[in-house]
Amino acid sequence: MTREGPEVSGQTGSRMTDQVPLDFSAFHSMSRPAYVRFALRELRCRADAEEAVDETFEQLLLGWTDVLSMRNPAAYAWRVLRNRVIDHARARGRRPSLLESAAFETAAMKEAHDPIGEFEDNWRLFRAMASLPPRRQDVIVMLHLEGYSIAETAARLGITEAGVRSTNRAGKRQLRELLDPEANEEGEC
Repeated sequence: MTREGPEVSGQTGSRMTDQVPLDFSAFHSMSRPAYVRFALRELRCRADAEEAVDETFEQLLLGWTDVLSMRNPAAYAWRVLRNRVIDHARARGRRPSLLESAAFETAAMKEAHDPIGEFEDNWRLFRAMASLPPRRQDVIVMLHLEGYSIAETAARLGITEAGVRSTNRAGKRQLRELLDPEANEEGEC
């Protein structure tokens, strides 16, 4: 698979482009840019990101009929991507870096009067985010770091807009509990 469009390896090892279902080609064209952005942010290397994304689409294409019969193909595709990115990071002896690098890249960091204090706050937040379940982490990252709308996030993750809002609320509540456990205890009766 390439940026220009999906490809399939033939039995002789040559690449063939006329064997790809039209619905897969459409999904590939619509999803690849966002998948590459996610993988690049995680892996911080364009070649690694594109390789992980290409492997994701190859896996999806091999089982495309089964993918389409699933209750939620977009959610399945996102899980495949996420797992491929994690596998690529591990294979290179490192962890996915989204949350670590994001601690340095916030607008508040760039404008901080106390960059060290701001970094410490960011680091605590991103460490807490790393402990969220994958779906909550994805929603928080897409909405609050990547700037996707609720509708865009829902489309990428293959869930409803109501599901995005609910997951966002649950993720933010969990972050508050992780970052300030005493405040949570004081508020309970």
